[in-house]
Amino acid sequence: MSFFDGLIRKKRNQGKVLHICPLDKFIPSFIDFIKENFEFEQHIFFLRGDINQYPVQLSENIIYLKHSSQFISLISEMNKARKIILHSIFISKIVLLLGIQPWLLKKCYWMIWGGDLYYYQFRTRNFKSNIYEKIRTFVIKRIGHFVTYIKGDYELAQKWYGAKGEYHECLMYTSNLYNECAVPHKAVEGNILVGNSAAPTNNHLDVFEKLRPFKDENIKIYCPLSYGNDKYAAYVAKIGKDLFGDKFIPLFEFISFEKYLDLLGQIDMAIFAHKRQQAMGNTITLLGLGKKVYMRNDVTPWALFNELGVKVFDVCKFELTPLNESVRKNNQDKIKSHFSKATFSRQLNDIFKS
Repeated sequence: MSFFDGLIRKKRNQGKVLHICPLDKFIPSFIDFIKENFEFEQHIFFLRGDINQYPVQLSENIIYLKHSSQFISLISEMNKARKIILHSIFISKIVLLLGIQPWLLKKCYWMIWGGDLYYYQFRTRNFKSNIYEKIRTFVIKRIGHFVTYIKGDYELAQKWYGAKGEYHECLMYTSNLYNECAVPHKAVEGNILVGNSAAPTNNHLDVFEKLRPFKDENIKIYCPLSYGNDKYAAYVAKIGKDLFGDKFIPLFEFISFEKYLDLLGQIDMAIFAHKRQQAMGNTITLLGLGKKVYMRNDVTPWALFNELGVKVFDVCKFELTPLNESVRKNNQDKIKSHFSKATFSRQLNDIFKS
């Protein structure tokens, strides 16, 4: 790039909204949503991760961080940007860059994914992680803005890290929006979804124990294991098969969103035994489809749904019973109203324009 090309690009990028994203399943659709609903030239994306698994069409303002040398360009953009949207803080290099440039933190907006916050509880404690956690604490305490639709997660950031930044309610990604589709209503509650990924935080074995008394009933247990740890996935699948035989159906392959939505439409109830905020896209979609959802009563989503007047059920009190029709209808109405595209657009606009 010539000196004059550099000057032109610097002027063009001045005052943009900079997005720093680890590539995950909901990032490509988020970029598409910005393209369709906002002035895309006012946004610049730096991506890090497996672009083959989560393909994105690269362009002048969609940049893939493939080499460490590209972080020099990122540092420049971070200092020029009007706002910095941190799509999670999973990328350790980004946390370190913010730690040595604390003047940037006031204009940072942390979109809290869950695991990046709950690292506080679930990290492996050793000398290296202790040092890294001190840096994270320094950064999080000074971040200017926190973005989530689960206020309990923001309150945990305040409690654990002394966060002082402003809270912004936002649905964050299209995967959290209500999806309307026609699904058959069945009187028999026999198709059960267990967990959302091949991660130990799903606590699959605890759920299997709750389902064991019903193994002779007319049930099928669907268990998504395509996302996460392969060894753990194989272990869970073996236990599931040993306990439930052909009634246990492990899902190892990634499928399109449309096919996955069709699968959720066939589910009658879901059991999420996570001990932290997780699987929210699945949960919102299932509730919007009128399905019965079980979760722990001590996680932040439980409080969110109760505040919204959406009925979810305590995983510790599992019953193989149908969902009351009035509860089903109420849940669908509340989910459709709150998790809408219009709400999402307004929330993002408030963040971008503030």
